[in-house]
Amino acid sequence: MNVDLGLLVLTAASIGFIHTLLGPDHYVPFVAMGAARRWTTRKTLLITSLCGLGHVAGSVAIGLIGIAIGVSLSRLEWLEGLRGDAAAWLLTGFGLAYLAWGLKKAWRARPHTHEHFHGDGTFHRHEHGHEGQHLHPHVPPQAHPLAPPRKEPPPVSITPWALFVVFILGPCEPLIPVLMYPASQHSVWGTVAVVVAFGAATVATMLTVVYLAGRGIERLPLGTAERYSHALAGAALSLCGLGVLFLGL
Repeated sequence: MNVDLGLLVLTAASIGFIHTLLGPDHYVPFVAMGAARRWTTRKTLLITSLCGLGHVAGSVAIGLIGIAIGVSLSRLEWLEGLRGDAAAWLLTGFGLAYLAWGLKKAWRARPHTHEHFHGDGTFHRHEHGHEGQHLHPHVPPQAHPLAPPRKEPPPVSITPWALFVVFILGPCEPLIPVLMYPASQHSVWGTVAVVVAFGAATVATMLTVVYLAGRGIERLPLGTAERYSHALAGAALSLCGLGVLFLGL
């Protein structure tokens, strides 16, 4: 690797790190959703890494296609800007929808008191919420007494898929100019090195921030605020999207 290529790779890695660290939309959604949905650390980091790889791969594909057909840098940057707006609106919309669902869930989970009078004159009261199912167990008819209990399949969550789609659309604006130079020099290995350096720095920064922030949230005494965890996560996602749209984060 010559000096110029080494400097370019170092620049790509540095830009990937700074670009990711300064963009809260790269890690806040995963921290918020991981805490709200009680994902394990392993699951949170796996979803983060997959979304990060998709995030980089989308811009790499557009950049390489543009280079192959001779599209100018200005046109590629315009397309990346359009993708960025679409991703930000999707993140905002998803966040607002999740916020509304979280508020409804928190309202249903509010504790309240029920009073009961019995025929023998006794009276008691108990406090509960309506979140979750109030089921009365019944033995299904014709069920064999030795038959194993039926296990309901766990519900399928669309949240990871929604985040993945948003991050596939989300652009890596700084990657395109850095990618264009080695490609213009007809250096295949230089192009690969730039992509790998930028992608590795981006994903590594996302994973590090998500891990540290997640561990910090675990130590917070949430108390009654835990009931609003989904609503807070939705608010965080929508604010990230709005920040990208109107503040250029």
